[in-house]
Amino acid sequence: LLNDGGLLGDVDTVEELSDILVLNGGGLLDAGGSLRDQLDVVSVDDDLVLLGSGHDCGDAIGKRDTTDDLLSERNNTHHLRTRSWFFPMRSISISPMVNQKKKGEQGAAVNYISRKKALNKLQLSLNDFRRLCILKGVYPHEPSNRKKVQNGSSERKILYLLKDIKFLAQEPIINQFRNYKVFLRKLTHAKAKREAEKFTKIIDNKPEYQLDRIVKERYPTFSSAIRELDDALCLLFVFARFPRTKQLDTNLINECQRLTAEFMHYCIEARAVTNTFVSIKGIYYQAEIQGEKVTWLVAHDRGLPVVKQVDWAVLSTFAEFYVAQLSFVNYRLYQSVGLVYPPQIVSGEQTVTVEGEEGEEDEEIKEKIYSLARPLMKKAGLEIDNDDNMDNFDAEEAEEEMQRKMNEKKALKVLFSGSTFWLNRETPKESLAFLIRSCGGKVGWDGAPSDVKEDSENITYQVVDRPMTKKNIGRIYVQPQFVYDCVNARRRLPTNLYAPGASLPPHLSPFHAERAGDYVPVERLEELRAQGKDVSNYVTVDQVVSAEKKQKKPKVVKKKEEGLAVTPGQMHKINQQRIINLQGEANKMREMMIPKKQQRLYQKLKKGLKRTRTEGAALAKKRARLDEAKAAATAQ
Repeated sequence: LLNDGGLLGDVDTVEELSDILVLNGGGLLDAGGSLRDQLDVVSVDDDLVLLGSGHDCGDAIGKRDTTDDLLSERNNTHHLRTRSWFFPMRSISISPMVNQKKKGEQGAAVNYISRKKALNKLQLSLNDFRRLCILKGVYPHEPSNRKKVQNGSSERKILYLLKDIKFLAQEPIINQFRNYKVFLRKLTHAKAKREAEKFTKIIDNKPEYQLDRIVKERYPTFSSAIRELDDALCLLFVFARFPRTKQLDTNLINECQRLTAEFMHYCIEARAVTNTFVSIKGIYYQAEIQGEKVTWLVAHDRGLPVVKQVDWAVLSTFAEFYVAQLSFVNYRLYQSVGLVYPPQIVSGEQTVTVEGEEGEEDEEIKEKIYSLARPLMKKAGLEIDNDDNMDNFDAEEAEEEMQRKMNEKKALKVLFSGSTFWLNRETPKESLAFLIRSCGGKVGWDGAPSDVKEDSENITYQVVDRPMTKKNIGRIYVQPQFVYDCVNARRRLPTNLYAPGASLPPHLSPFHAERAGDYVPVERLEELRAQGKDVSNYVTVDQVVSAEKKQKKPKVVKKKEEGLAVTPGQMHKINQQRIINLQGEANKMREMMIPKKQQRLYQKLKKGLKRTRTEGAALAKKRARLDEAKAAATAQ
């Protein structure tokens, strides 16, 4: 019907169709099947959906018309339109089919991006991408399910968060990286052409970028910058120890030396140092800066070999960012305690500035400015109170533990007040001067820019690390460990334990808190007892020695006497082993009641406690053997 347009255009043909349409009671059904597949009836209601397969029209939605309606229109029109048949005024709304997303187009798969795709997206080389990620603080992420992210692949790819890469794409410093590449290309071209003037001009116009905006973006508050200062100080102190080689930029090393010296000067003036520890790696320091604990490591002062297994480009990028960070931090810290920045050393009535005096070399000026032997100049008319507000509270109002900590902090600030130290040339002068001046003492050594001389009568302690042939009666000679242990103990320890040539006591770490079952040396036990703490739960040498000497008594077999015998009665004794067994059974019953989810955690805790006791017992046995060997050597 649909393919034959002539039938729809003739009224006489419609009259002949009435004989066919009345076969189904006025319904639009084809009893003879003459419509074939061209007309399908989907509904018999007033609304009819016609699905035609002809080329004139696709799917159509229509309203059912009876035979009477068709014949009544004969007098009104002589032409039937196809559109009036298939597109009536009334229609039925049908919801379209929802497009389902394919695998990998939603969820965790779209939250991550591989490094290769990130490089293509940013149009950067691998070295520039690494530098950009380090400066912006963007690092790879490990997804919880790698197969879901990688569309079923278990290949170990370096993945980044997609939002981080989009964040990097908006960074203006990328243009500076590209300009630097253009600069290198022009420089190489001018050098190959041997154009000296052009070569010099290109070097003068070398593109540079500032990291001030990135530092403020990563650390919006000053406290957040101080909290992230640990890694920065560790790396900058390492770079300050490096020799001048072709692998590293000399200006970067000089900046690291300057900034680390300025930071140590602040810690001295603010009396911020709280703990220290000497290890094989180096010397650990801890300072409390505006309520935040900052811990860093300084390598021992010795020559460093050339290392080729290290990617110096990556470390230099980290150091470059940390230099910018520490520059901001030092300026704010100097302002907080009233110091002049850049630092100026007070030398009597004179003040040594960064520019120095006429005739002085740069090395001499730097030695004076960044030496830790002298105080720095403060702003005139500005008084800074370093004491905490807790000192104004009475002991009854403040908590006992808090008051004890505040008293220790106050005692540490004046630990070496009124004392003058002279450092021999074999001692670590920078470390000792840093700690002594942080605790209120004066220090000097041979060649130091200070008023303390070797023959001065005001010297109280002389720190030596070699046997002394000549001694001054008015001085106390101690080894370097005396200073470190006094700082950790918050008091001056007996000097006879640290005399030259004496066997030093163990140097304990203040960063380790004693727990039940740990081995604690005898010297530390005495300090804990002096503080009024309970030491019964710690493993000591006496406990291990007594356990080893304890032997089971041999059983004595009594012979039965023949005949009648009278045995005296015995008092009832409590079986201690039976009580221990009952407690063990009760503990096992309680363990059985632990939920299954928490049983693994409980077993791990038990293994950890057992391991701690074993290690403590081993250390106690080692100390006992050393004491026995020392006693035997003394007896001989």
